[in-house]
Amino acid sequence: QVQLVESGGGLVQAGDSLRLSCAASGRTFSSYAMGWFRQAPGKEREFVAAISRGGTTTYYADSVRGRFTISRDNAESTVYLQMNSLKPEDTAVYYCAAKTSRTATAYSYYGQYDYWGKGTQVTVSS
Repeated sequence: QVQLVESGGGLVQAGDSLRLSCAASGRTFSSYAMGWFRQAPGKEREFVAAISRGGTTTYYADSVRGRFTISRDNAESTVYLQMNSLKPEDTAVYYCAAKTSRTATAYSYYGQYDYWGKGTQVTVSS
């Protein structure tokens, strides 16, 4: 089991930056591939970014590629999402997720993930 706690959300203006953090506790963090997903009101949860267990592979949704960067610090059991050039359409609750993994794969489908945090709200005003 792993417990995930997101932080770093808030209210910002369009064009600003935020860095989300997801702290993991429990089993060995490096055993997990990690992902970020988001859900806006009235919309389905969507993939944002993913990173492999060792950090060698990353994958992004087209809507955030070039603006967002996912990274991880296995020594600190934390995964990050650096979000730059934020847009109003980035407004959502952002969730961190973990998937047990033995490969250098980054996973983009929410159904593949085993554990989820409770989310952190990001609001971008125009």
